Amino acid sequence: MPLGRKLRYGMVGGGPGAFIGAVHRKAAALDGEIELVAGAFSSDPAKSAEQGAELMLDANRVYGSYREMAEKEAALPEGERIDFVSIVTPNHVHFDPAKTFLEAGFHVVCDKPLTTTLEDAEELCRLVKAHDAVFAVTHNYTGYPMVKEAREIVRAGELGDIRKVVVEYPQGWLATLLEAEGAKQAVWRTDPKQAGVSSCIGDIGSHCENLVSYITELEIEELIADMTTFVSGRLLEDDGNLLIHYKGGARGILYASQISIGEENNLRIRVYGTKASLEWHQENPNYLYVKYPDGPEKTHKRGNDYLSEIAQHNSRIPFGHPEAFIEAFANIYVNAGRTMAAKIAGEEPGEFDADFPTVQDGARGVHFIHAAVRSGNERAWINASYSPPE
Repeated sequence: MPLGRKLRYGMVGGGPGAFIGAVHRKAAALDGEIELVAGAFSSDPAKSAEQGAELMLDANRVYGSYREMAEKEAALPEGERIDFVSIVTPNHVHFDPAKTFLEAGFHVVCDKPLTTTLEDAEELCRLVKAHDAVFAVTHNYTGYPMVKEAREIVRAGELGDIRKVVVEYPQGWLATLLEAEGAKQAVWRTDPKQAGVSSCIGDIGSHCENLVSYITELEIEELIADMTTFVSGRLLEDDGNLLIHYKGGARGILYASQISIGEENNLRIRVYGTKASLEWHQENPNYLYVKYPDGPEKTHKRGNDYLSEIAQHNSRIPFGHPEAFIEAFANIYVNAGRTMAAKIAGEEPGEFDADFPTVQDGARGVHFIHAAVRSGNERAWINASYSPPE
């Protein structure tokens, strides 16, 4: 680390009963380069204090609101204040904390989707540029070493010209009206006031869009979406099927579902080119399959020395030992953290350290969600091309 110390961060959200906050904390701590020193863990000050005590933080740095944290941390001496904030709240509480901390001079890591509206997403893009800040969005599947290997294979031209992409993310956990039972994770994901305009596409379809963009670097030109709410009484869609036209002529199929009974987190992508194809499964993430028309299928295995430098850079342990979800999240944190540390020290980040989803990626994802919802409502092809503001 160019700073000669750990990066310090504070967390917004991730209080008692939260799922993703604990994942972020474990991921950020994994490489020993980042430490949690502050937090506003809940909009309820008592719950925030409870979480802070559980994490054994200094009570003076456990705050009753994110605004209080931004103000008081900014007032601390440079050698004591946080370097960045991690925002792990429901979707509707992403924009204002991100804006508040950017304006207070801090870097930001934010869970996806970036915001609930495109206007807010683009405002964050402008603020990041104005404040020369590092802003990472935790589309964590891009952190898997074999996803990075897949991108390198595409970039090297091994697949030839890409013709077709099939990406799917089926889950089954919302096959019943779980939100009516008070299940916290179901409640906010299916409530338009908290989730925004979409449940299924916003929550997991956005991962599909980001994964395709990361591996193939294809840009969406137009799409048509079939959005369905299968569970009676649910306010947002729980299943989505999209046909996509990419710039340059490639075609895509995107399927995301929360009512596919028996499925857990079965994210899968297949990319078909003129020379070969590749396939990756999130539930078996240490293997990448490349297929050819006139030769045996090749299986690339994580942790081997023949892989690309960037895949090796994002691996921690030798082959044969599983490396998965937390480590992929950790790659977002450690790469973004090293980029922040370099900026603070006035240096350039390492060769692979800037490889994480940015605020511009987040804005593109928000545009995709809204485009899919609009197409579903209109039952029509729509122009979905987008260039986030620089």
